[in-house]
Amino acid sequence: MENASNLRLVLVTTNAFDNAQNIARILVSERLAACCNIVLSTYSIYGWRGAIRESLEVMLFIKTTEEQLEFLEPRIRELHPYDIPEIISLPLSSASSPYLNWMMESLTI
Repeated sequence: MENASNLRLVLVTTNAFDNAQNIARILVSERLAACCNIVLSTYSIYGWRGAIRESLEVMLFIKTTEEQLEFLEPRIRELHPYDIPEIISLPLSSASSPYLNWMMESLTI
């Protein structure tokens, strides 16, 4: 495994598969993400506007770099239907060399 301290895994939930698919396609085509995985169903329980809410959501796992976060976050906000979209960035400590190389190539213009 190689040091991947520049890589980030960004978690985003949204309300529907079509929306997640649209966000993923745009982020990859604009090279803001190397790859997006879509998990079709996640059950969320959260507080919103004074009430406890529950809903089925779709989860995006977005692979990107620390440098791309500055452009990725505002782009997600533009594309997302929620008032306050969940955008959580987690650092990756390591990745296989071939995967790391592929990610870096995918994110470079």
